[in-house]
Amino acid sequence: MKKVLFITLFLPFLIFGSEKIPSKIKAVTVYQNSAEITRQAIFTIENGTSELVFTGLSSKIDESSIQISGLQAASILSISYDINYLDKPIINIEVDEISTKIKTLELKISMLKNKIAGLDEEEVVIIKNRTVSATNQNLDLEKLKTISTYYRERITAIRNEIFSINSKINELSISIKDYRNQLAEKNSVPIKPKGEISIKFDTPIISNLTLEIKYNVQDAGWIPNYDIKSNKLNDPLQFIYKAHVYQKTGENWNDVALTLSSGNPNILTIKPTVNTDYLNFGHRKSYLSQVKKQKYTHNPTVKKVSGIVTDESGTPLPGCNVVIKGTNIGTQTDFDGFYTLDTQAGQELVFSHLGFNTNETPIYSSRINLNLEENLEALEEVIIVGYGSREKSNITRALSGKVSGIQIRGVSNVTKASQPLYIIDGVPVEGFEEGDLDVSEIQDIEILNNEVSIEIYGSRATNGIVLISTKKSTSQEDVTSTKFSIKKTCSITSDGDLSSIEINTFKLDASYEFFAAPVINENVFLTARFKDWEKLNLLPGEANVYFNGSFAGKTTIDPYTINKEMTVSLGVDDAITITRKQDRNFKSKSFTGNNRILNRTYNLEIKNNKSNAIDVMIMDRIPISQNKEIKVEDIITNNAIYDEKKGLLTWKMKLKSKEEAKESFSFQVKYPKERHITL
Repeated sequence: MKKVLFITLFLPFLIFGSEKIPSKIKAVTVYQNSAEITRQAIFTIENGTSELVFTGLSSKIDESSIQISGLQAASILSISYDINYLDKPIINIEVDEISTKIKTLELKISMLKNKIAGLDEEEVVIIKNRTVSATNQNLDLEKLKTISTYYRERITAIRNEIFSINSKINELSISIKDYRNQLAEKNSVPIKPKGEISIKFDTPIISNLTLEIKYNVQDAGWIPNYDIKSNKLNDPLQFIYKAHVYQKTGENWNDVALTLSSGNPNILTIKPTVNTDYLNFGHRKSYLSQVKKQKYTHNPTVKKVSGIVTDESGTPLPGCNVVIKGTNIGTQTDFDGFYTLDTQAGQELVFSHLGFNTNETPIYSSRINLNLEENLEALEEVIIVGYGSREKSNITRALSGKVSGIQIRGVSNVTKASQPLYIIDGVPVEGFEEGDLDVSEIQDIEILNNEVSIEIYGSRATNGIVLISTKKSTSQEDVTSTKFSIKKTCSITSDGDLSSIEINTFKLDASYEFFAAPVINENVFLTARFKDWEKLNLLPGEANVYFNGSFAGKTTIDPYTINKEMTVSLGVDDAITITRKQDRNFKSKSFTGNNRILNRTYNLEIKNNKSNAIDVMIMDRIPISQNKEIKVEDIITNNAIYDEKKGLLTWKMKLKSKEEAKESFSFQVKYPKERHITL
């Protein structure tokens, strides 16, 4: 084995044998869920074969990602990556400083206790001396008074000083306790073993090498975060783009050149192959679903998430299941489509609702609003294979009819009395109809018609049970690769805490407007709209909103759901009031033939109590029929802009100070009187 000479400022000497080589992290590229580390080592290697070991590395290196450059005339004979469980961890400077402070305070306490001991000894001597003097001397009254006064004053002074010293000791003890708690916090992260890369070189000549080693590590990432600030109406918006960087790789990044990338090197980039789809009678081998592009990345700092689930028209979806993927932890949306859920146990949410496509979304923000796509296609005809009873005759007797597009062979004449019980993902579903599930959603189908099923589900299972399991996961892909190079060097410790790094600050011309949708919320919101946001290379993330120097709340920046303009809410303005009331003066006739008629008129009133004029946009809606037996007619929108396709009403107005405005709209709904609808 040949010798190696370091040519650094601190280690200019020869080392023999298989040598441990120090190296330093020079640059880090942080992806949203991993990082690429670039290390540098400078040394001289003699001709022949030499083996060098680069130590003190992360134990979370992806071995297949290791790259070596700067070899010059040298070549690599072999390279290996190993974990060294015996290597001592690098001393944490902050922990060392805290330990030093604790020792300093403990020394002060010891010195104060020594002082107390000296004072105690002095008090004992004084008391003994007083006793001796009183016994052995004939003292007149004046001398006795003088001695007594001295003893009293001195003992009082000693005890006061001891009290003062004990108070100082208590203060120092509290400080030591605080430092020890901080030390425990810093040491709460378990010590990780270190990684090391061994490289065997061969070179024909002595070479001065500046070796660069690159590799990818896990347990690191960055989260987009924004501050949106406005001082007053009509001022430009200050838009601060930040990154919250974290890492628990086992090695600190000290004064490194930092680059933030929106790419994801962990996603497979192999192009798909499209094969022939053969269709025949019988059970198909698999149900394929489209792999969707990954838009969002898990935010590990989110502990609680809330939001509103709507359909494609924006109508809230009550009863939508929101479950943490891979767990049984979940909730349902309320009547207004709102949900809230503690999310410390997972990384993705699964949204599911009967009649809609299931959606899986990474927990990327504490506020996630979602639109579910309606499933309009009926299931293709497939053959069910039952596991409760495999004979076709038994299945036919137990189940009559067609199961939401899933055709059971040889069965017809469906009646409500013979309808089986459908259980989808463990939840019994009443009134399951054709078209409620798409074939691409189904993972497995099972038929049960034995006595055990009746014992579990009761009389509802008399006609058998159809168990349908839907797919719970899909592959997702993100091919974006925007990079932000931070100009100043950065230091990020391996403790998992967030380091806030500013990417850029923009000033954006904004249009300010007050917005109200009293059908959903009677508050009036101040909003700011701005264009050209596409140039900012934004990613989904949370935004802190500040108006006039005060925190106005949080919002979510989601560039994937925005088109030409981006709108942010700057908070609620209580100086503007709006009401929405239903007119009770209905038309006298509520029935015609076999139909029931409902007439609705709504009155809106808005008042500007501010001292200045304002621009206001008000939105409301008229229901859209999804059934040919339900007719929405006699629509009167008056001054509103009406979107007939979506049923949305919009009023745009200017209100002077103290001015009040009134608007109204009406419609009629006609439907079979034996049916029921809710308006």
